[in-house]
Amino acid sequence: QVQLVESGGGLVQPGGSLRLSCQASGIFSGINVMGWYRQAPGKERELVANINRVGSTNYADSVKGRFTISRDNAKMTVYLEMNSLKPEDTDVYYCHLRDLLQARTYWGLGTQVTVSS
Repeated sequence: QVQLVESGGGLVQPGGSLRLSCQASGIFSGINVMGWYRQAPGKERELVANINRVGSTNYADSVKGRFTISRDNAKMTVYLEMNSLKPEDTDVYYCHLRDLLQARTYWGLGTQVTVSS
C-alpha cells in the first residue's frame, strides 16, 4: 500500500510564500515521477510541477519563475516552494506519484492553499 502524506498548506496573503511537502511510503519502484497537481471546484485537476528521480522537472506555465519543485530521494519526499503567490493559485493541491515501472499512479488526500488578503 502506497501512501502520500501532504503538509504545508494554509492561508497566505498575495505575494507571500508557502512550502508544501509530501512524503511517500510503501512499496513502489525507484523509477518514478513525483509532483503536484491542483484542482479548483468544478475544474479539472491540472499539473503544477513534477520531478523525476534524477531531478528533471516540468512546470505549468502559470507557475514558472514562482514555484520550485525539489525532492529528497532518501526521504522519498517532494517539496513545492511557492513564492509570489496570487489569488488564482488558490486551490487544493494534490501530491502525485507515478510508478513508471508498475504503471500505477497514487494520490495524496490534498492540502488546501488559499491566497487572500
